[in-house]
Amino acid sequence: MQSIKRDLSFGLAVSALVFAGALAWGYPFAVAASSPQSVAVNAQAQQQPGQMQSQDQPKSKTFTGTIAKSGSDYVLRDSSGQTYKLDAPDQAKAFEGKAVTVTGQLDPQTNTIHVESIQPAAA
Repeated sequence: MQSIKRDLSFGLAVSALVFAGALAWGYPFAVAASSPQSVAVNAQAQQQPGQMQSQDQPKSKTFTGTIAKSGSDYVLRDSSGQTYKLDAPDQAKAFEGKAVTVTGQLDPQTNTIHVESIQPAAA
């Protein structure tokens, strides 16, 4: 019985040493495996928290055209006749029938512009 306890204790001690050694040996490899891109993103997140945009997020674009009412929605009609639904009816209402520049993000699936700003078009 005593030899079983001794063998078990010895086995556990050796296992713990091997595990600790593997962790110590593998740490530099795990750090080196970090991609430069993730390191840059982490550095940017530390410098400007809350202002970082993911690469998956669409970028804002500028659209020009005329605001029109379509049913209960407001749309932007560009010079080619293409229409885009605007998700900010309160902002668009003031510009109905006028030439404008809309800044926002286009959702191509619904053809909706998520409006950031609406300005009168430069003459």
